[in-house]
Amino acid sequence: MKLNAGIRILHVIITFALFASVPGAVVAQNAAPVGNGVPTNIPASPGLVPDSTPPAPVVVPPVIKPPVIAPAAKPARKKGPVDTLKPGQYVWIPQDRYEGPMKIVIVLDTQRVYVFQNDKLIGFSTISSGKKGKETPIGAFNILQKNIDHKSNLYSNAPMPYMMRLTWDGIALHGGYVPGYPASHGCIRLPLPFAKSLFAVTQLDQEVVVLKDTATPVKRNPSQPEPTADPAPSPLTGDPSVNPSATPPSSPPKPDTRT
Repeated sequence: MKLNAGIRILHVIITFALFASVPGAVVAQNAAPVGNGVPTNIPASPGLVPDSTPPAPVVVPPVIKPPVIAPAAKPARKKGPVDTLKPGQYVWIPQDRYEGPMKIVIVLDTQRVYVFQNDKLIGFSTISSGKKGKETPIGAFNILQKNIDHKSNLYSNAPMPYMMRLTWDGIALHGGYVPGYPASHGCIRLPLPFAKSLFAVTQLDQEVVVLKDTATPVKRNPSQPEPTADPAPSPLTGDPSVNPSATPPSSPPKPDTRT
């Protein structure tokens, strides 16, 4: 019994000696916490140093739009004598002989008529075509009838001198008032002297092309059958001043009653 007690005492002395040789360890284990229980002698971990360098700016590449190229301006068309005509004015160039193919072209947007013989311009004039609601039809027509002294039965017996019919339902070339804008009921009015000169040189079946403008093509209109009324007298093909044997009819032909 005494031997065991001596051994325990020896263990205690050795343990105490070990702890005494390491005083820092004793302090660390027996240090009392301060405040909220966190030991004050524990070295603090080094704090994070905030980075004071500002973030690099985000560079957005500019949006480069392709340059807008304006269409090239159309060169101004040089004006000629036909552009300087005032309402009712015309130009007719007399020819020694009126032979060869003839072309008659009417342009509604500029209110002009052009006459070509053998591809040579021999006359041009201002016109007055059909007003709004009574527009002159466009297309390729043929002269169906000629009458020096035609009168309209639809519009108060209105005179239509030097009439050159294009359709059986009332469209024709004839002399009349040309105010410089569309004013007729569908016919194509010409200055009276110009109508007289044109009447003298045209023939039946002569082609007449009516254009909306110079950029819009036209189609040939189907041939129109003659009306079923009694046949009209033989059409006159000349002017009394040019052909003394030609005399105006005393009354309009029956097929013209719808004009």
